[in-house]
Formats: sequence, structure tokens, C-alpha cells
Amino acid sequence: MSFEVGASRPLRALHRLPWGTEEERQPHEHDYRIEVIVERDGVDERGVVCDLDVLGAGLDDVLARIAGRDLDEIKPADAEGVTVELLAEWLHGSLADVVQRAGGEMLAVRVWEAPDAFGGYRAPVA
Repeated sequence: MSFEVGASRPLRALHRLPWGTEEERQPHEHDYRIEVIVERDGVDERGVVCDLDVLGAGLDDVLARIAGRDLDEIKPADAEGVTVELLAEWLHGSLADVVQRAGGEMLAVRVWEAPDAFGGYRAPVA
């Protein structure tokens, strides 16, 4: 059995999808909702999974680096464009140290592109 806590923040950023429609191939903005979920097998001596203030501050810091920017700046070398899945993986890598220091063991990131559609990435932080 595991416990979990999470945080959610908005993010507005640009991206393009070279294989998409004409509109998708052009730089366009998205209003994403970023959701992070931290898990661990048990709670610590305080009865928590991780410090939510530390998690929230870490998420705010990471999102500030890309807010309003072109996501091609974080595009992996082998990718054609930054999809919600790749953005989730990048966010996981950027938050892993913060989550581990805050006491978490597993981090799941969901990037909501629309109210009914998301891409995600989940892996241990250690």
C-alpha cells in the first residue's frame, strides 16, 4: 500500500508538432495544467508523504523556467517536437531531486493539454 500527495499548477507555453496539421506545425500556445503526484510506501514520522510546501516551491521554480517560452528549448535531441509525454518526462527529471529531498519515492507527472486529455510520465526519484 502506498500514500500519495500532489500539486497542480497552470502553465502557458509554446510548442509545434512538425508532423501535425498546418496549424500544429506553426508555433502555438497551450494552456496546460501540470499535475504532480508523489508517492511513498509509508508516511514519515510526521505522518506525511512529503513536504507539500517544498513540492509546491520546486514545481513553481521549474515552471517559471519554461512559462511563456518555446518548448523547443527543452526538446530532446532525438525528438521532432515536444509532446505532452515528453514535457512530462522533462518535468519529472527537473523535479526528481526536489521530490527525493522532500521525502518522496515515486513521482508521476501529468500534463493536461485539455480538460479531457493528458500525457504523463511516472518513475522512481532515486
